[in-house]
Amino acid sequence: MPPGQMNPGDKAPIPGVRNLIAVASGKGGVGKTTVAVNLAIALNRMGAAVGLLDADVYGPNVPLMLNSNEQPRAISDRRILPVEAYGLKMISMGLLNPGDRPMIWRGPMLHSVIQQFLRSVEWGELEYLVVDLPPGTGDVQLTLIQTVVVTGAVVITTPSVVALADVRKAIEMFRQVNVEVLGVVENMSYFACPHCHGRIDVFGYGEGKRMAELFGVPLLGEIEIDPQIRIGGDTGKPVAALGEDAPGAKSIYAMARAVAARLTEVNAAATGPRVQIM
Repeated sequence: MPPGQMNPGDKAPIPGVRNLIAVASGKGGVGKTTVAVNLAIALNRMGAAVGLLDADVYGPNVPLMLNSNEQPRAISDRRILPVEAYGLKMISMGLLNPGDRPMIWRGPMLHSVIQQFLRSVEWGELEYLVVDLPPGTGDVQLTLIQTVVVTGAVVITTPSVVALADVRKAIEMFRQVNVEVLGVVENMSYFACPHCHGRIDVFGYGEGKRMAELFGVPLLGEIEIDPQIRIGGDTGKPVAALGEDAPGAKSIYAMARAVAARLTEVNAAATGPRVQIM
């Protein structure tokens, strides 16, 4: 059966996981992993139990951004304990294949590892499981969609027209396979000048909002360009972990609240099965 005709009832939920959030982008370089990591931490700081699955097998940067190199522990032949960092339960190929060794894998191997991350990890009781997808519309995305019910997808872009051209593909992919698009997040949206306090639109203005309006989905947030966001990712100290009042964190927390509110709205309006606690 083609993916667009899949019956959601054929896909078993992950026991204990209430909401599965796919964080996606049409192209690389838009800060998707930075947004996913800070979104997960912000949701946790807002009081929720949160897991983070790094599904970007070819570029697993989540362990670096969380300053974690702990190896996941097997508790039986088929069960894995995720590592914990900044209050999150986390799993990543970067923990299982550390260093600079490349992952030269075909589709079936990618399918297998994503299945294991979803089904063999002891996630426990989670309000949110955030899944950081690789850029584009490839094998990993299809495996996720075919394996579990995805509560909703968050699509990351920048104001650049080139980046937005690929947003269309990502949104259309999720719609073709009947996954709710929660909305668009415009990363690197603007720079607040520390001297004049004016807004500088480095990569353009308003394109993310126009794209969201074109597809009839919310603009979930405009995340500013702040050196602390980049430094936090490079040093393993995400700005969201420093609290909402930390430099660069306000727009991230505003985005996290918008995502949580949108999930509440989607779940309330759902007429079919969603990811639920077993």
